[in-house]
Amino acid sequence: MATLALGSAERPLRVAVIGSGPSAFYAVEALFKTANLACRVDMFDRLPTPYGLVRGGVAPDHQKIKSVVKVYEKIAADSRLRFFGNVMLGRDIQMEDLDAHYDHVVFAHGNEGERGLGIPGEDLAGVHSATEFVGWYNGHPDFADRVFDLANAERVVVVGNGNVAMDVTRVLLRDPDELAPTDISEAALEVLRASKVREVVLLGRRGAAQAAFSPKEIEEIAKLKGVEVIVAAADQQPDPVSAAWLADAAPRSAQRNAEFLAECPSEPVDATARRASCVFRASPVELHGEGGRVTRVRVQRNELYADADGTPRPRGTDEHFEVEAQLVFKAVGYRGVPIPGVPFCENRGVVPNQEGRVREAPGGAVLPGRYVVGWAKRGPTGLIGNNSPDSKATIAHLVEDLAGATAAELAAEDAERMPALLRERGIDFVDLDDWNAYDGWERSEGERLGKVRRKLTDIAAIVATMKELRGGDR
Repeated sequence: MATLALGSAERPLRVAVIGSGPSAFYAVEALFKTANLACRVDMFDRLPTPYGLVRGGVAPDHQKIKSVVKVYEKIAADSRLRFFGNVMLGRDIQMEDLDAHYDHVVFAHGNEGERGLGIPGEDLAGVHSATEFVGWYNGHPDFADRVFDLANAERVVVVGNGNVAMDVTRVLLRDPDELAPTDISEAALEVLRASKVREVVLLGRRGAAQAAFSPKEIEEIAKLKGVEVIVAAADQQPDPVSAAWLADAAPRSAQRNAEFLAECPSEPVDATARRASCVFRASPVELHGEGGRVTRVRVQRNELYADADGTPRPRGTDEHFEVEAQLVFKAVGYRGVPIPGVPFCENRGVVPNQEGRVREAPGGAVLPGRYVVGWAKRGPTGLIGNNSPDSKATIAHLVEDLAGATAAELAAEDAERMPALLRERGIDFVDLDDWNAYDGWERSEGERLGKVRRKLTDIAAIVATMKELRGGDR
């Protein structure tokens, strides 16, 4: 066979992308926009539905944020992209299969696990991760069977104060009638309607000025009907370390948060209102329970000190207090999970890499033809939009590495080899036509019910519906 320039019209670059969330689509977009690069991309996802955390992580009352999928739909409409949903790397296909069918692999599988607190009592009933709760109310198949006893909980503790903690708090306190027209899970809405939650206590290990939530998120909670945001008087004014930081290196978002929180009441104003109580400089150290169920949280009071560059850091003191609670949610971050055949950094929970080029191990040699984008590359940081420059940077390195590369001419049947392999293994994969038909079905069902869309929460049911819409087996 002839040897041709890799990425040329005569020998297109074949790329497998693992994952179908924002970072995956931005990586595909960057490939397609690269001048003089001919390529074909196959995108794989273990779920039969694309869009990752935009579909399964963004809160249902944030439909404007979810509208970013319109960008991904335009990318998906390009004939150079194929989608293989309901196909899991490490279960249905292996790295050896990808090596046999593609020139390069881009990992975009995100961080599917969650971080723990590492404290006694974490295994008590009523202690949940925010990841579970967010997935549950979004109808994510992984979490459809979770049970959250909101009908017997008046106070909930949320550990963490990032935007995920804000989402959890807002969904717990918001009037369910306001959630009903969204794409929230029908089962979750039923549980929220029976909820007795009156107060959510947010524990943040640093001060109010260093809160990780965006100003819009906390302000949105304060605007909810029948809800108050409470901040203890001791936390309303910055301590000397925070004051120096705010005056020097703090971002505008920190200053805006500090200003907003300083104006919040320190005691309830309306006894009938539901409350989001913000407690800063506080870290849970132990969870206590009765009958195997959580009943209270022991909390250590922190003090702040300035590190070498003036950034406020927390450290524990001898002061402790307790908060009674019937539920606890851990909102302390996502974490990557290992995939068979894919290098993994246990300490950071990411794919070890050098600016997106995958290493064989942390600090090890770079693996040719292996790249990583998004949270799998950098950890669970940044908003959806941050994935665009991140993916572009990795793809720029991929293109650099193509310089002078050649490959054998492709056989005429090359494009059909992967679908044939999946059929041979009896894998019920779905494609973009299946997804588009199912997407339309969800929307029409939602319209019938007076909501944005109706989501099925079982993978087998989703695939069966796609097959029915398709008209049988492929």
